[in-house]
Amino acid sequence: MVTNPEIERPLARRAMAYVLAGGRGSRLVDLTEKRAKPAVHFGGKLRIIDFALSNALNSGIRHIAVATQYKAHSLIRHLTRGWNFLRPERNESFDILPASQRVSEELWYRGTADAVFQNIDIIRSYSPDFLVVLAGDHIYKMDYELMLRQHVTQRADVTVGCAAVPRAEATGFGVMHVDASDRIIGFLEKPAEPPGIPDNPSLALASMGIYVFRSEFLFEQLRRDDADPKSSHDFGKNIIPRLVKEAKAVAHRFEYSCVRSKPDMAPYWRDVGTVDAYFAANLDLTDEEPDLDLYDPEWPIWTYAENTPPAKFVIDGGGYRGAAICSLVAGGCIVCGATVTNSLLFTHTKVNAGSQIDRSVVLPNCRIGRNVRLRNVVIDRGVEIPDNMVIGEDPLVDAQRFHRTQAGVCLVTSRMIDNLAA
Repeated sequence: MVTNPEIERPLARRAMAYVLAGGRGSRLVDLTEKRAKPAVHFGGKLRIIDFALSNALNSGIRHIAVATQYKAHSLIRHLTRGWNFLRPERNESFDILPASQRVSEELWYRGTADAVFQNIDIIRSYSPDFLVVLAGDHIYKMDYELMLRQHVTQRADVTVGCAAVPRAEATGFGVMHVDASDRIIGFLEKPAEPPGIPDNPSLALASMGIYVFRSEFLFEQLRRDDADPKSSHDFGKNIIPRLVKEAKAVAHRFEYSCVRSKPDMAPYWRDVGTVDAYFAANLDLTDEEPDLDLYDPEWPIWTYAENTPPAKFVIDGGGYRGAAICSLVAGGCIVCGATVTNSLLFTHTKVNAGSQIDRSVVLPNCRIGRNVRLRNVVIDRGVEIPDNMVIGEDPLVDAQRFHRTQAGVCLVTSRMIDNLAA
């Protein structure tokens, strides 16, 4: 039996995870008015970036770097509070790399590839054999060790993580055209007619924004890209399309490394780049057995654990009973004589008597007044909803007061509430 000595020990310990967390996230509109998309709250107590970071940690990667750029304060604060436990004395590292004009006094990060190029010296100081480049704004659970092993076994120059999606839905993604061995023979950005997978033509392979390289090979490509004045210095627009043409690019199917708590669960990966997608992914967690299992102790999602008292449900003086059904309620919440169904209440939220919350996502530190009715609503952090307000029942009124999506989800911020009283 012939073995490959390179993969007889875990490859993750020889890799660095490099998380790209500098995107504007403009499609999330007011949710990213004060914070970067990876810093947006998710799942009751988490941030979006916690999924990529937890996947790296759970996979065995102990060198992690996060590149930040736009509206980064909330993100950096979260990272320093919740991810500062990796220690150099244990051959571990955690670096936050804001755009700081390290290459030129006139240039911030010009694109995703440039965000790596400008920090080559920092990466090289840890001597990783492999670089796992990750988008910091997707919701999923994945074992990167399995992707690294495929990369080595197939002797690829780049391995691209791909999720199988229905062809009709693939028009909004970068799509990999592959042959029968999953070698990438074409890369199409948001194609009108996505190519199907050879073994299942009804599906297409959408790029997950996950790439594996040998470090020195990637550095060579980044230097070449930096010297090209016509380049956008972006992985999806420049680096990957060129390697598809000139090198060996291989697709790694997410189903091969997706972490499931039960074997029959569907692979779960979501791009939560719009208000509708963000809302739907949060509500997925209220299902009786969601495809994304946050309760699996074998693959925990790590985060900053704020010190909060337990959630509390009380009967108010008028006899209204506080209750939550099919909902996630975080620590520090008080539901006083109100009913919450199919919803998420984030940390330190209070819901007052007579209110009815249904299919809603309420971010931290909110106060919901008395006799309020909310349905299909996302409430931003720190919002106070006045007594007797109704949101989610009259589309015309909602559209005048708040941001209402085509799917009927209302996003409510403090500024919007203040404008009502002005």
